[in-house]
Amino acid sequence: MSRSRRMAAAVSVLAMAATGLVSAAVIGVGPAIADHCLPGESTPSPSPSAPQRNGNQNQQPDQNQQQDQNQQPDQNQQQDQNQQPDQDQQGTDQQQQDADQQAPQGGGRAILDPAASPTPEGDGQTQAPEGDGQTQAPEGDDQAQAPEEEQSASTFSRRGRPTRTATPTPTQSENPDEQPSGTASPSPTGTGNGEEEACANLGPFPEDFVDIRQVQPRQLGARIGRGGSRGTFVSQCGRNENRHNNPDNFIVAPGVSNGAHHLHDYVGNLSTDGFSTDESLAAAGTTCRLGDKSTYFWPVLRDRNSDQNANDPDGNVGQVLTARAVQLQFRGNATSRVVAMPRFLRLITGDAKAATNGGANARAAWTCTGFQNRITPDKYPLCPRGSQVVRILDFPSCWDGQNTDSANHRTHVVFPDQSGACPQGTRAVPQLRMTLVYSVPQGQSFALDAFPEQQHNPVTDHADFANVMPDRLMRFVVDCINRGRRC
Repeated sequence: MSRSRRMAAAVSVLAMAATGLVSAAVIGVGPAIADHCLPGESTPSPSPSAPQRNGNQNQQPDQNQQQDQNQQPDQNQQQDQNQQPDQDQQGTDQQQQDADQQAPQGGGRAILDPAASPTPEGDGQTQAPEGDGQTQAPEGDDQAQAPEEEQSASTFSRRGRPTRTATPTPTQSENPDEQPSGTASPSPTGTGNGEEEACANLGPFPEDFVDIRQVQPRQLGARIGRGGSRGTFVSQCGRNENRHNNPDNFIVAPGVSNGAHHLHDYVGNLSTDGFSTDESLAAAGTTCRLGDKSTYFWPVLRDRNSDQNANDPDGNVGQVLTARAVQLQFRGNATSRVVAMPRFLRLITGDAKAATNGGANARAAWTCTGFQNRITPDKYPLCPRGSQVVRILDFPSCWDGQNTDSANHRTHVVFPDQSGACPQGTRAVPQLRMTLVYSVPQGQSFALDAFPEQQHNPVTDHADFANVMPDRLMRFVVDCINRGRRC
């Protein structure tokens, strides 16, 4: 080859390399914050640069180089091009192997049907009372239908809009029972070095996840004794197929829009928002069967692989995951019979600020289908393939016999002791247990909505309930439980 031809080939290679670098720079522009803030990539310490977090970015310059190579065929350049993708492909294969190891298959246990009730109870063996079946929305027994495709939370996104209230951000708790915290974790909206520091503060973190097979088996709740009430009643209210969501909480922040600073799923009463009253709830329709107008709500779970809701001011980013199954089960007491709940009784369980308040009021319980004897109170469970994430939320059930609410929303109804008995001066009422089942992406890719400073910690899981059952239906519930029936 003549010297001039060799120089021309060298110039062509240099031009090609420069083009590849420019293309890589363009393609390497950071994605939406949700892509940067996957739970598995968030760390409290300074995070690595974007190219280090996303090892597959090395593939992009090769793709651009291949494109340019097709435009300018050159034998020497084509030979170099064929060698580089092989190395990148090996890296991609290694990443896939690592992902498979992180979400192992198998498990060797029976997996519950995701559309069926997570427990064998609540099979409707007892006939319900007549005359109370006034519902104005689809009945909750459609849980057995094929799950709908998950939809976007963009309908409820506050992206591009100012916060709907002028109330201060929750550096102080809206929950009156919480003690002032001496220090609080920094909000992800604080100053820092761009998106990387925001991601580091956003949470959750790798240590917030655990393989469910590494969790030791334990029983949730006390065993029912000879004098206990063994029956159950399930209120069928659906899975929030009608997308009733808002970031309000009329129990702990009445009359405030966005009082919760995180999105709630609602089933039951169709009117529930931050301005609900006993009168408005009683006048509304319901998604529940048998005329149960009670309101049941909990913070949503999100797929953090998605960049939906990316500009949420409270850091709740990702696509809302609708539960594949919801069971609202009322249970008995381990040592005694139960009495009726008063109408408009208000209950909360868990602590939405447990990450900073401490665990005194925390009641989170996470597990997986097929592994429900393994409960983790402070970790998101990583379930084997074919198994689904389960949230179990038990409510207090020892009523003071007088009040439907209290200043801290807790002292009028407390939890039984370790033996299952109610404290002296209280009466056992039916205990509500919410069981929520989700299909989530494999790996550390999901998180609860939360107050910003709580960093999406799984210990903050919580739920709320207000009893708006007709008195006749409540009497039926009590009778089922005390007679040991499954209704």
